[in-house]
Amino acid sequence: MDSFGRQPHLKAKRKASVGDICSPPLLPLTKADIKPGSENERVGAVRDSMLQNHLILKPELGRTRRRCTKLPGSAYVYGLSLRGRDGGVPEAIGHWQVMIPSAPKEEEKPKNFVIMNYKGIKSGLTTATEHYLYRQAHEIRIQDQDYKRFPKDPPRLPDARTYGMPNRPSTPIIDLLQHKFKDLWVQEQLNAQLVHEQSKKLRKKRQGKAYDTFAVTLRRHQIPAKLDPLWHLPRFGKTAAHLDTFPTRRDRVNAFKAQGEEARARLGNLAQGIYTHL
Repeated sequence: MDSFGRQPHLKAKRKASVGDICSPPLLPLTKADIKPGSENERVGAVRDSMLQNHLILKPELGRTRRRCTKLPGSAYVYGLSLRGRDGGVPEAIGHWQVMIPSAPKEEEKPKNFVIMNYKGIKSGLTTATEHYLYRQAHEIRIQDQDYKRFPKDPPRLPDARTYGMPNRPSTPIIDLLQHKFKDLWVQEQLNAQLVHEQSKKLRKKRQGKAYDTFAVTLRRHQIPAKLDPLWHLPRFGKTAAHLDTFPTRRDRVNAFKAQGEEARARLGNLAQGIYTHL
């Protein structure tokens, strides 16, 4: 029984601390720490400030890089401490620190400009200044149920109400045995193929015909323009010709016809010059 009991003479094994695992950070170098032949040996004037600049300091062989910062002493406590308010265990046992509740702030309701403007118009106001003064004197606020999203007392729903989407009805076993889903799928594919073929035929018909724009329609069907007569002086409007070198009208027509036939062989803008060939 002694072997199963507690053995007070055996000491508990001490757990390894952070200092045992990680070596303490290196302090900044000083002139006394520099040895001849080391990486940070300087020639000439040497100051401690030169060895505290990480841009100038060279890394040492077999050591971690120095950060050139002085660490506080062993009595320094890292982190945030609440001085004057944290009394520790005696304060926690002695009394509870209760938070004083603050009075709820009354929410200011927005103004109801629609009703105020309506009443101002009913009173006979027309200008913006009159409406402004009327709103200052007759202030109307929006009621609770007007601007809040949800009502104060929403209607109570029945206890047996089920929220969410209802379940899909079960598939009859007769549809599974008759392969009804396969027949429906085949029918849908045939209908889709028929629609595709019809659209393809309609597309082929449209490709053979050119699309007529408004300009093409106007070019094919020209609107007859009304030609207005040229302007003449009133005194020459009904005056007949005083000189006519042709005996008859038939001779005049024959002469102009002969001139048109010989126009290709004559020179000049009016085709009345010499002949271009003999």
